[in-house]
Amino acid sequence: MDEKIIIEKDGQEVECDVLFTFNCEETGKGYIGYTDHSFDSKNRKNIYTASFDPVLGMGSLEEIKTDEEKEMVKEVLEQAYAEGKGNNR
Repeated sequence: MDEKIIIEKDGQEVECDVLFTFNCEETGKGYIGYTDHSFDSKNRKNIYTASFDPVLGMGSLEEIKTDEEKEMVKEVLEQAYAEGKGNNR
């Protein structure tokens, strides 16, 4: 996936690579995982997740608030990571 999004981070626009997106019929929301290729204090790449209104698109990113949604997105992220690792990404 070579899709990119622009987010605002610390008052500046930052281009991020989209890692995955999916829609969930149960919640009526879309979900996205993305990275700005920065690293945390343990030298791991920062990966961010958010929800969005599928009708409005990814211009409407919102924080994921419920534990159920966070767990669902975490599972998708882990699956995407495992698939990517198998492809030597």
